[in-house]
Amino acid sequence: MRSLLTATLMLVVMAPAQAQLTPPATAGARPKPATTVPIRPALQTPVDTANAMAQTERLAIQSDLAWVGQYNGAITGEVSERMVAAIKEFQKGRGGKPTGVLNPQERGILAETAKRRQENVGWKIVTDAGTGARLGVPAKLVPQQSSDAQGSKWTSPTGTVQIHLVRRKEANPTTARLAEQEKKEPAGRKIDYTVVKPDFFVLSGLQGLKKFYARGTFKGDEVRILTILYDQAIENSVEPVVIAMSSAFNPFPAGGPIAGPPRRTVEYGTGIVVSGDGAIIADRQVTDSCVTIAIAGHGNADRIAEDRNHDLALLRIYGARGLMPLNLAKGTAKSGVELTGIVDPQNQGGGATVSSLKASATPIDGGNDLALLPAPAPGFSGAAALDTEGKFAGVALLKPIVVAGPANAAAAALVPADTVHAFLAANGVNATGRSADARASVVRVICVRK
Repeated sequence: MRSLLTATLMLVVMAPAQAQLTPPATAGARPKPATTVPIRPALQTPVDTANAMAQTERLAIQSDLAWVGQYNGAITGEVSERMVAAIKEFQKGRGGKPTGVLNPQERGILAETAKRRQENVGWKIVTDAGTGARLGVPAKLVPQQSSDAQGSKWTSPTGTVQIHLVRRKEANPTTARLAEQEKKEPAGRKIDYTVVKPDFFVLSGLQGLKKFYARGTFKGDEVRILTILYDQAIENSVEPVVIAMSSAFNPFPAGGPIAGPPRRTVEYGTGIVVSGDGAIIADRQVTDSCVTIAIAGHGNADRIAEDRNHDLALLRIYGARGLMPLNLAKGTAKSGVELTGIVDPQNQGGGATVSSLKASATPIDGGNDLALLPAPAPGFSGAAALDTEGKFAGVALLKPIVVAGPANAAAAALVPADTVHAFLAANGVNATGRSADARASVVRVICVRK
């Protein structure tokens, strides 16, 4: 496996212009006008643009780039030149201009391509019954599974790909000692890459005629080590899976819900006006823990109700004029939807343009909610979804991303129209809007936190 090199950020330092020396004036001579040099603002780099994104979006981009084979670094959400270079390679591979910044169309294609790669290998997150560890498994590549007291094993029919999850007890383990043991067992391993941290270690190299990757850690006297073996001939196709498995490996899950990313001080979302007296449907998470909630162009709003199960929030603004409530006559998402929302201003140069995009919808874990692909950009959470007949299909919500999660884990989800109607009815909102133009009925929601 290629080494994970530390990315270096290059800072361009502009030297100050030399001062102009003016000779002393002579009697009767007309003084020369002073020379002025305009100061040009620094251009925003691709790294600056990526840093302005929500961490969830950076994580998603890194994960998707890894799945398409362009990124072989750690999926942490931290921006690096390695990440920018991977974006440029992806753009060049499609015949586009390598800017290092994905436009909405490129972002959608990247997400769709990554999703297809996940589906091709049968990617899913499993909890191993014997160890309790949580890991990603390419089920189509390794359909054969066996378990015993020492751990679990997944293999391909011919042994081309093998995944071993080992558990054991060891007195006073350290990652350095575990790494040294793994270098020697089994005998004959040739190591070409080593990382040893206080809380984990990583090794890769050759084991016989196969490539191998091992990642291990411990908790108390319990040791967990994940090892992936694969033929050298399929390295290019398996390496993205190995990166995803490394990212998804959680040897000692806490058992509680996965913590979301840190909340932003100022967060933007989209709201849908659903009644003429100022009722607005929005994303509950976008409007959580806000000191102030503002509706751009209309003033402040109160959050008067929430549905924690479906992440819906009901906002209300008072005394606003010119509102255009959306017609909520129910449609379906059977053949895809059109999402209408307002992208985060950082993603559109400070603007507030309403935009639309097409998306496909698929069931999540057999429930009523639907996954949306491609996921829209930050700021679109709360967007209106209309079906192919222009009827209301639901509300699009961006979801916290589990890095390298299951193939059906959604970066965005659609809360169906029936759920939205039930939420409004439970809170006494009479949705009588007649506007069929979602662009006229969506508003920007701004949450300000401490």
